[in-house]
Amino acid sequence: MNKKELRLKYKKLRQNLSENDIEIMSLEIANTILKLNIWDKTYFHVFLPIEEQKEVNTEFILHLLQGKDKEIVVSKADFQTREMTHFLLTDNTKIKKNEYNIPEPVDGIEVPTHKIDVVFVPLLAYDKVGNRVGYGKGFYDKFLSECNPETIKIGLSFFEPEEFISDVFENDVRLDFCVTAESIYKF
Repeated sequence: MNKKELRLKYKKLRQNLSENDIEIMSLEIANTILKLNIWDKTYFHVFLPIEEQKEVNTEFILHLLQGKDKEIVVSKADFQTREMTHFLLTDNTKIKKNEYNIPEPVDGIEVPTHKIDVVFVPLLAYDKVGNRVGYGKGFYDKFLSECNPETIKIGLSFFEPEEFISDVFENDVRLDFCVTAESIYKF
């Protein structure tokens, strides 16, 4: 399947999930993340979920990271430049939804991309070699390409991988792992 077909398929599959399904699977995903060998890292980038899109609820991951005294980084997107600015999430960080219902920090302490050790990546679909399908705006491919080569890229999904994404581009950045409620896929 190509990216367009996969976007349609997985948006539809997500819409069939109940709030309860999302909460249970999101908690299971957070528990599965505990099995990854990433806890010696310091700066963890976490996306804040778009509830309307029924994304993985990362609140459980935020609690894990806070409990382990990790530095948590969240982003704000500029839809004109397709750039993301990264901010440290603190008790004083004000979060506001933008025009696309994406929760974002209003402002704060900026964190340079090269400092980020681990990125939890939102996605609609992924395949068995770590290619991902997002919403098609290219924000995460641009961001991930600016990260250090050692930065660990972890997709979060409610679903199992597709066999193959037919229209992968040269600039698409592959995941290192994808975590589901029951499995860790290593690429």
